[in-house]
Amino acid sequence: MSGNKESDGGWKTFVWNSEKKEFLGRTGSSWFKILAFYVIFYGCLAGIFVGTIQALLLTISNYKPTYQDRVAPPGLSHTPRSDKSEIRYTKSDEKSYAKYVSSLTEFLKPYDVELQLEQLKFENCGDSPQSYKDRGPLEGKPEVRNACRFNRNLLGSCSGDSDPTYGFKDGKPCIIVKLNRIVNFRPKTPSSNQSLPESLQGKLLPNLIPIHCKNKREEDEGKIGEIKYFGMGEGFPLQYYPYYGKALHPQYLQPLVAIQFTNLTLDQELRIECKVYGANIDYSEKDRYQGRFDVKFTISS
Repeated sequence: MSGNKESDGGWKTFVWNSEKKEFLGRTGSSWFKILAFYVIFYGCLAGIFVGTIQALLLTISNYKPTYQDRVAPPGLSHTPRSDKSEIRYTKSDEKSYAKYVSSLTEFLKPYDVELQLEQLKFENCGDSPQSYKDRGPLEGKPEVRNACRFNRNLLGSCSGDSDPTYGFKDGKPCIIVKLNRIVNFRPKTPSSNQSLPESLQGKLLPNLIPIHCKNKREEDEGKIGEIKYFGMGEGFPLQYYPYYGKALHPQYLQPLVAIQFTNLTLDQELRIECKVYGANIDYSEKDRYQGRFDVKFTISS
């Protein structure tokens, strides 16, 4: 019994020793010193962290990425997009291609004419390809830049105005292509005709980044049929570049190219590759959307 009392008393004494005025083995001054140490220690860590973040923020521009050396410009993307870049549907079944039509309609909404009427946000940049539209340096006055208008009527039969199914109903589907946005990037026209496909060499226009599609596989040659291109000059005109970023260019509209496949062989899987051509546009085997893309069509009757 005496052992239990001593043990019980020892535990109570450790929690609070009234003789030495100690709590959990430390006096008040000892607890004050150790708490003060940890407050100062963690306060210094927090100060170093906050100071590092502030120093980093001083090196970051609000309008331009500090480092763009790892960006491989530009990406080429298309609408509609689907899993594995495959467009598969049945002509006679409206539901089978409804998602593609819906995707195109939603994508083209910002290009409606009535949304581009405000003079303080949009301006006419010509009806033909022209040189770059310089709106001042990125680091100049933080003023919102005007955007060039792009009328969806330029997309011809792929605009959705005359055919709300964008050709899908008739087995002549359209896709809409754009170059992905990169702040302050200026695509350069091809340096020579020799770098272009033979079908483009006689059509080369100044101030235009051309695009060309063809069969990806040799066995599909002769099954693709005629390919039509719609847009300003059937390519990407230079006056829509450079892009100044979301802060300075919130209304910016990328130039578009509509591609319509008018005579695809039915009931077969056809693989098509589209490329843009420019002096500073490269391609990579690791990135299938760098300057190009593949799309597979399977249209059933």
